[in-house]
Amino acid sequence: MTKRAVETTGTIDKEHRLVLDEPLPIAGPSKVKVIILVPDDTEPDEKTWLEAARSNPAFEFLTDPTEDIYTAADGKPDLQARTNATPRLDPSRSET
Repeated sequence: MTKRAVETTGTIDKEHRLVLDEPLPIAGPSKVKVIILVPDDTEPDEKTWLEAARSNPAFEFLTDPTEDIYTAADGKPDLQARTNATPRLDPSRSET
């Protein structure tokens, strides 16, 4: 039997019942299998992840003006800026 996954969010109430945030796109009544993912208290929060990414040298290339191909007005690639950008060569790759 083929199964398909449906992702949604919800809350566990005081009576330990799952209350979904949105109706499911499934005709019922129907038996389903439910997997509940709960936050792990040892996982870093979003602010910690963002700070780690901001300070990680692996992302320094994003400060390079040639990587800034989107305009603030429309969020679309600025292809003219990309065309006029000076290409950067990766010294770790050999051009043979």
